[in-house]
Amino acid sequence: MRRPVVGIIGNNSLLNDQYPAHTGGTMNSTAIAQVAGCLPLIIPADPLLVSVEELLATCDGFLLTGGRPNVHPEEYGEEPTEAHGAFDRCRDAITLPLVRACVDRGQPFLGVCRGFQEVNVAMGGTLYPEIRDLPGRMNHRMPPDGSLEEKFALRHPVRFSDQGPFHRLLGAAEVMTNTLHGQGIKTAGQRVVIDGWAPDGTPEALYIAGATGFTLSVQWHPEWNAASDPVSRPLFAAFGAAVKAFASGQDLPRRASA
Repeated sequence: MRRPVVGIIGNNSLLNDQYPAHTGGTMNSTAIAQVAGCLPLIIPADPLLVSVEELLATCDGFLLTGGRPNVHPEEYGEEPTEAHGAFDRCRDAITLPLVRACVDRGQPFLGVCRGFQEVNVAMGGTLYPEIRDLPGRMNHRMPPDGSLEEKFALRHPVRFSDQGPFHRLLGAAEVMTNTLHGQGIKTAGQRVVIDGWAPDGTPEALYIAGATGFTLSVQWHPEWNAASDPVSRPLFAAFGAAVKAFASGQDLPRRASA
């Protein structure tokens, strides 16, 4: 039986600081294959190589991964500054219209870290370039030193809205998560519902109001230890179930008309 396909948005990078590559973290593929139960397919996020239409036809769902480059601020009407960091305009050109198309079609996606921010920008929202510079905010960035276990360690709680989709899915009003990001949501996009917050008020979980497909997205990295983490496992399992339902043809009229 064919596993449904999840397109994992890849990042443009340099191997050995020289060789251009499209890359995806092993933990992303592992979470999709072993927890979501789907076939992981790394997508070269470059409009010269793939189109949104081809991706929608090829994949049943999408994992919008984290990545070091940030969404370019011109995508939400602001000028770039040094605080905005590095950019990946090729990925912007693929993921932002892809998010909007998935919302329209009911095609599932799960946004993670940069992917969480992409969902907000795709729906018309804006971002802060550096959360830790805001009054009263904590430093959400990855610790500069230590092992992967230390970098991805649980660092702060996330509080969900009472009986919201995250509360219902995870069976808890508050959970512990890792945190490895510099930017964060400033204003929520149209139909973007913030459903989880860090103790300092930073948005950590969202969904798209009225969307017929799976749109849950998180600012943390649930792909780390996804098979054993009590928060990550149900999130990826629910995403996998939504992808399988879409692949089974339950939404054929929408898929055919998109």
